[in-house]
Amino acid sequence: MAKADGTIWERLGRSPTEQRAPLSHDRLAAAAIEMADLHGLDALSMRKLAEHLGVTAMAPYRYISGKDDLFELMVDTVHADIALPVTAGNWRETLGAYAEQIREITLRHPWLVQIFARLPGVLTPRMADIAEQVLASMDTDADVDAKMAMLAGVTAFTHGAAAAEVAQRQSMARRGWTSDDDVRSAYHPYMAELTATGRHPHLVDYLVGGSNQDTAEWQFRFGLDCLLDGIATKLPR
Repeated sequence: MAKADGTIWERLGRSPTEQRAPLSHDRLAAAAIEMADLHGLDALSMRKLAEHLGVTAMAPYRYISGKDDLFELMVDTVHADIALPVTAGNWRETLGAYAEQIREITLRHPWLVQIFARLPGVLTPRMADIAEQVLASMDTDADVDAKMAMLAGVTAFTHGAAAAEVAQRQSMARRGWTSDDDVRSAYHPYMAELTATGRHPHLVDYLVGGSNQDTAEWQFRFGLDCLLDGIATKLPR
């Protein structure tokens, strides 16, 4: 099939107001999200999506040109769940809330990790609106490049932390582990060997003296605080 002209968002703006088929971009996105949440992104195909919606295999192609269009619609839809406090000058509160909510939607929809890897730099309309809100909160004398670097840095940290957490959860599920205690028990023999070598005293300090309360959520928030503290030192005073 020939590639459609323009992005999905340009073509969506040119879509007719009356649809001849019982479909819409919203219905396609909602159905795809439901399927990906239940079965994972790898199980999602255009044919299965059409079957799920009870339409012919070619019907979705009246609205999208293929999977990448569908993925962008899915990303845009789940970003509707993000609601930021926007107060001019209170960039830290806004950036912090942004990071927390990006992490939350990624853990709720782990297939986002795969889509962002497949479509790096994707910017849907809702993502653009969110970026505008964050940038608007940065009522400082920092130049536009610095403001965008702040947003990009927090985004990269959040995506990386969330992706690692998704991978950990999926790994635990494959092994039948249900808690961090299960992970520690499974790795205990290896950790004991590592400790006995005497080559890793600082690591041993953590293994022996750590609180075991440093969950993925705690590590994320601690890391985010460190990042925001660092950003604060770069802003004009």
